[in-house]
Amino acid sequence: MYKDILVHIPTERPMRSAIDGSISLAAKLNAHLDAVAVGYVATSAAYVMEGGATVAAVFELERERAVERAEAALAVFKSEAANAGISYASHALGSIPADAAGSLGEMARLHDLSVVLQPDPTQGSFDNDMPREILFQAGGPVLFLPYTFRGAFKANRIGICWDGSRLAARAVRDAAPFLARAAEIVIITINETEAASNEASANSLTKHLRRRGLSTRTVALSATRADIQPTILSLAADESLDLLVMGGYGHSRLQERVLGGVTRAMLDAMTVPTLMSH
Repeated sequence: MYKDILVHIPTERPMRSAIDGSISLAAKLNAHLDAVAVGYVATSAAYVMEGGATVAAVFELERERAVERAEAALAVFKSEAANAGISYASHALGSIPADAAGSLGEMARLHDLSVVLQPDPTQGSFDNDMPREILFQAGGPVLFLPYTFRGAFKANRIGICWDGSRLAARAVRDAAPFLARAAEIVIITINETEAASNEASANSLTKHLRRRGLSTRTVALSATRADIQPTILSLAADESLDLLVMGGYGHSRLQERVLGGVTRAMLDAMTVPTLMSH
């Protein structure tokens, strides 16, 4: 069960989707919700710390202003959380982006679920980078809310994107609290004969979930690699799915976070809340 949830509240982008989605989820699950917001200090400002007391004071002033921006974003969250009557806490950070990513990753590791906002490719913002960093560093499930998300979060109808992989299996396990409450579960396979062995087929997943008391049905589809993401989202719309569950593919190339093609495409164009595990 998700009893301890973390939400990243943006400071450089509209925050309403993250606030409404996370608070409604915490209220439904009777969970504690920790909100964290980051006011970003320009990377160039960090270098002045080598220049003595005067320039260090300039950096500290920039950090204080960054914290104030984070506090301003959290003020909206705290007002809504108090009105909802949930258990909550807030954390304002002022930091350069690289340090902020490390701090958020560490916080996420001690929460059952992290809630983040889908990156917006049309906006240049450090807040676009943090959700990806949390996915790579959390060690647990990350719920991405589309930046078009409105209203209360629900997960009555869930789609499992299944390819028989380790990451897909991890995502199914991580989504167990949602799956246990779902009214309908749809297993989605793409080109399954090419992607999954008999031991990790959709049919085997169906049997596994049935033993947990969960009823499912399977939709098997075919698509070229370039069309996998739009095919999944089209089915999600046709099935009126509230939530997708999938592995978050990618790897770290030195310090660069490299997302897999389908994962990257999903983050670019998602229309449905999506739980990913890396």
